[in-house]
Amino acid sequence: MIKYAVIFLVISIIAGAIGFTGVSALARKISLLLFGLFFIGFLLLIGFAVLVDHAVTP
Repeated sequence: MIKYAVIFLVISIIAGAIGFTGVSALARKISLLLFGLFFIGFLLLIGFAVLVDHAVTP
């Protein structure tokens, strides 16, 4: 998922440099959405790992 976020970020930067502001804004929104989903998933995995660690250790 982070790969797609980076791809859309690069598309946004290139489209902005060329002058396609509509495409750039849309790609930026998609990139931010994907990165946000990735970050939330990462935080959930860290939280689950901490909970499992507390449950397993005596």
